Amino acid sequence: MNIKEEIGIILKKVLENLDIELEFDILIDIPKDKINGDFSSNIAMQLSKKLHKNPVEIANLIIENIKKNNILEDVKIAGPGFINFFINKNYILKGINTILEEKENYGRSNIGKSEKVNVEYVSANPTGILHLGTARGASYGDNICRILEFTGYDVTREYYVNDAGNQINNLGMSLKTRYENICGINSDMPKDGYYGKEIIDIASNIYNEYKDSKLNEDIKFFKDIAVKTLLKRIENDLNDFRVSFDVWTSETNIRKSGKIEESLKLLNNLGNIYELDNAKWLKTTRYGDDKDRVIVKSNGEYTYMVPDIAYHLDKINRGYDKIIDVLGADHHGYISRLKASIEALGYQKEKIDIRMLQMVKLIRDGNEVKMSKRTGETVTIKELIEEVGVDAARYFFAMRSLDTQMDFDITLATKKSNENPVYYVQYAHARICSILNSIKERIEIKEYETINSEYAYNLINKVYEFKDIVNQASLKLMPHYITNYLYDLANLFHTFYSKEKIISDDMKYTLERINLIECVKITIKNALSLIGVEALNKM
Repeated sequence: MNIKEEIGIILKKVLENLDIELEFDILIDIPKDKINGDFSSNIAMQLSKKLHKNPVEIANLIIENIKKNNILEDVKIAGPGFINFFINKNYILKGINTILEEKENYGRSNIGKSEKVNVEYVSANPTGILHLGTARGASYGDNICRILEFTGYDVTREYYVNDAGNQINNLGMSLKTRYENICGINSDMPKDGYYGKEIIDIASNIYNEYKDSKLNEDIKFFKDIAVKTLLKRIENDLNDFRVSFDVWTSETNIRKSGKIEESLKLLNNLGNIYELDNAKWLKTTRYGDDKDRVIVKSNGEYTYMVPDIAYHLDKINRGYDKIIDVLGADHHGYISRLKASIEALGYQKEKIDIRMLQMVKLIRDGNEVKMSKRTGETVTIKELIEEVGVDAARYFFAMRSLDTQMDFDITLATKKSNENPVYYVQYAHARICSILNSIKERIEIKEYETINSEYAYNLINKVYEFKDIVNQASLKLMPHYITNYLYDLANLFHTFYSKEKIISDDMKYTLERINLIECVKITIKNALSLIGVEALNKM
């Protein structure tokens, strides 16, 4: 049941009957103060300019033309012309059985209409292991994929592997140097080399298998082993974090496939490339960038932009209606040139949506944690999971909008108390499971006649908000809408539990409330699944 949609339909019919054409969406909100009803709309104020009438006059006209129905108990005007809707209590309770029937499908919608969406996230260079900042991007990317799928989009999860270029050459040279050191050769690490313990571990594995027989191998041998080993570790760490991908696209393969030459030919044919100082430039200023960008250096080498342009053209050619990139904060200056490149290829820049990941600070006992206890380096995803658990990590990352800096409070995340939001929500689910398990016999309830408290109505109304919240989270790509909703729902359940007796000698009384809290259980579980968190049956 989506009462907000029902009210929207009622208002649209009234306006149609009054021959008033709508040029905007009808906004329907939930008032903070229940004295203003269950729902409220400012439609009269929106129409004031168009109709050249006072909003209160328009509101009265709308109310007079609302036909009697079983949804609305009352409709009133407030303030400068708000229309407040009071929902019939019996109608509210009728939705309980619908939720019980829908179960894991409750909250689903088809607003996406099977639109094909490609979401690229993480895409960390395979030059080391995944650290804390990556965890936030991984969580966000996976969350929006789950939410988009739940709302009817056809989603592809993609990881772009930067396995070419200078950083991979440095990786290969770093590994070869470590291998030579183990073999007793005193070689120096290359400039901009990779010093992580994982590189030494890979070198040790090579030595254990081949001894010193690979000393004459070229850099490609070491590059291939390093990339393959580190990618596998990245994949395993992400799987442990409940993050997976449908497609892993290799930059090396993009370079070998001729797609770079294809994209450059298209850009040239569209008149968007020119030569200056023996280099080739892309006319990105034509499309809103602050300056044109070099794409082929005077020595004939491609700049780092070129494979990315070819990669995005490849995604477009695969038939995606929408492309979403989740990038780190250090890519901020890259947004305008990437969007300009998409337009230079002949496509609307709106085809690509770039979301920027802001930094994360770890806090323990009020102090910032900068280094891993184990390695003395940045804290890894694996270490975070080991300390706080996947559920807490996923929930805490989902709580904050991606474009804000985040303090991740380890002390709070590990608390087994109501102060910890993920514990608070999971405990609500576990408590409901415990109550449901205590009921041995169930009979079908068709009419709800004993539920009449404000705590029960507040609770079921919050359950009914779920579909709308999910749709908003989907359209705005904001998973924190889900955690905000979950906390409010858990709070209303805990209040209901403390204020109202659920189990009694009256079977009908008991089962009506059992059905009510089972709706809450279904909703919590479905919402938690959208952010990769488990709904615990006991705690």
